[in-house]
Amino acid sequence: MPQKKGILKTIADIINPYRWIMQARNHAFDSGLLPQHSFDTPIICIGNITVGGTGKTPQTEYLIRLLKEQWKIAVLSRGYGRKTHGYIKADEKTTMPMIGDEPFQIKEKFPDITVAVCEKRAVGAANLLAGENAPSVILLDDAYQHRHIKAGLYILLVDYNRPVWSDCTLPFGRLREHENGSRRADIVIITKCPADITAQQMEHCRKSLKTKEGTPVFFSRVEYGGIYPLFANMQEGHRPIKQGDNVLLLTGIAKPAPLKKEIENKGARVTLMQYADHHDFCDGDIKDIAAAYNRLDGNKFILTTEKDATRLRRMPDLPQEIKSNIYAIPIETKIIDDKEKMFNQIILDYVTENSRNS
Repeated sequence: MPQKKGILKTIADIINPYRWIMQARNHAFDSGLLPQHSFDTPIICIGNITVGGTGKTPQTEYLIRLLKEQWKIAVLSRGYGRKTHGYIKADEKTTMPMIGDEPFQIKEKFPDITVAVCEKRAVGAANLLAGENAPSVILLDDAYQHRHIKAGLYILLVDYNRPVWSDCTLPFGRLREHENGSRRADIVIITKCPADITAQQMEHCRKSLKTKEGTPVFFSRVEYGGIYPLFANMQEGHRPIKQGDNVLLLTGIAKPAPLKKEIENKGARVTLMQYADHHDFCDGDIKDIAAAYNRLDGNKFILTTEKDATRLRRMPDLPQEIKSNIYAIPIETKIIDDKEKMFNQIILDYVTENSRNS
């Protein structure tokens, strides 16, 4: 069966026009036919070659925590789903629709760093560096295919549960470009690994990747923090999920199944209300959520992701019953296999060696 699947994948790759279009585009950038803009400031690109979530935002937040005490950080994103166009630098008056849910989430969690959005990343970087308070490091969020800007360090994220080596390019699979695009990566992180991943499984991943020789491959898993009330008028603070809790899990993310399993593993009963990724909640949705919550019994509450929380907070007519019983759960990424110090040192060495202030 694996051999048959491999043959079908090969055929799909050969006849897929999108694969060849993307390959021609990449060749044009690699050969200089299409221009790339370089900057003196260290720029780190965090991205993937897969449609859907691979953990880019948690990985971006990981880098912010690592670097923010020593360098001035700016995060530059396209701002997927925003209602605006062009370059916008977030400030205290910026709303979620202006920059998108994920940049807004980052700005809320790290108010002291710079967050900006721009469809044209080179224009966005130039604007950031032209300002009075120019950053000393730029993190490009989800920019692996946005090649008009040349980063100094490329971090490629690959979901352990959706390996690129067994997938096909759109529309036959879920790859944005052929897996050969992995060769542009300076670092690869296999994300969302199971807690019981073995050394043999890690080695299989390393051997299956099509990267440059010597490219370091790291592995990470998702860690969930204590849940906290979504609205400021609730003073309970962080709390654990307990045995017997009845949870209405409200998500607008690509893959809610791991989060659902995490909550169930703590002994809670879970009712999942799943919306599309980046879903913009409306009044009808809120009525459905309230009705689903009222059907629950016992020690019940609503739980949502931090990304969804950015959209729910701006709902002007959210019923008090929901506001009083809704919590958010933070997630962080953790480098495993005792390789966290090694990963951190690669990042710190790159920024130090390429910083204007080094």
